Amino acid sequence: MAKISFLFSFLLVVAFGFVNGSPPKDAVGIYELKRGDMSVKFTNWGATIISVVLPDKNGKLGDVALGYDTITDYMNDTTYFGALVGRVANRIGGANFVLNGTEYKLVANEGKNMLHGGPKGFGDVVWKVKKYKNEGHAPFILFGYDSYDGEEGFPGELKVTVGYTLLPKNQLSVTMKAKAVKKDTPVNLIQHTYWNLGNHDSGDILSEEIQLFASRYTPVDSQLIPTGKLLPVKGTPYDFLKPNTIGSRIEELPKGYDINYALDGTPGKLNKVAVVKDKKSGRVMELLANQPGVQFYTGNMIRFVYKAHAALCLETQGFPDSVNHPNFPSQIVTPEKPYKHNMLFRFSIAP
Repeated sequence: MAKISFLFSFLLVVAFGFVNGSPPKDAVGIYELKRGDMSVKFTNWGATIISVVLPDKNGKLGDVALGYDTITDYMNDTTYFGALVGRVANRIGGANFVLNGTEYKLVANEGKNMLHGGPKGFGDVVWKVKKYKNEGHAPFILFGYDSYDGEEGFPGELKVTVGYTLLPKNQLSVTMKAKAVKKDTPVNLIQHTYWNLGNHDSGDILSEEIQLFASRYTPVDSQLIPTGKLLPVKGTPYDFLKPNTIGSRIEELPKGYDINYALDGTPGKLNKVAVVKDKKSGRVMELLANQPGVQFYTGNMIRFVYKAHAALCLETQGFPDSVNHPNFPSQIVTPEKPYKHNMLFRFSIAP
């Protein structure tokens, strides 16, 4: 099974003394939050979610997040399974941008473009465990990472945290924060878990039903860089304003879904993003967030352990390549204007 075993997790925890505490510098470990019949495991490599265990309609527990067998696999990962991605997630065209009159040349890692913060983005570094409480009404873990000035080409030091909290009624809260120390800098953090509500090893997600609360999307060129336009989803394969199965029109697209939606709702508020349902297991996942966009991705490039379309990602975010499109919502963070990204996952069983 493509998951870290309990024994391996236990030995790692014991070896490094990771129970309700902070690990030694650069140590990589596994942490677990449990509340009721829901449990979530993490590693501080990339502040990554490695499993999310929930009951199905028959009360049987199953893991709905794709993952690997070993920490080494996560360190060698190119699919960002469960990772916290940054400093700027998604793509930056030409791996460069101009900010306050200065041109910044970034480290390209997808042809001439930058993807997910470069070859050594936030998903590929060791985060510090700042707080960890696996008990009480709302178990939580808080990871922190200090990004240095010039990391992957980005300007300015940036102090970043991500907190994961288990709430009543099988809810998972994710709070991402970033503060620029001295210089203005772009920031776009995403949580990159691959979801399969039927169980991580149950096959593809094409029969799962999704509703997206977005009436527009940002079209892209052949390199998946936004053109700068905003187009209506109506009459296109991207229209999920009403619930529909993921596989209903996926064949109209070259490989599958990998597109940013401009979300409806009040900017900056916690708005409905999506509802996903799996009829066989009965599981339902509702997502809310305070970001302007969401990348809907159907795991088109999964090749290792799992197969293409074995899961879906719902990456709430700022619009991709916003640093090069003045008409897109700004993702510039200043010392006076910090970054905050809230997500709330609500899991339930369909009536």
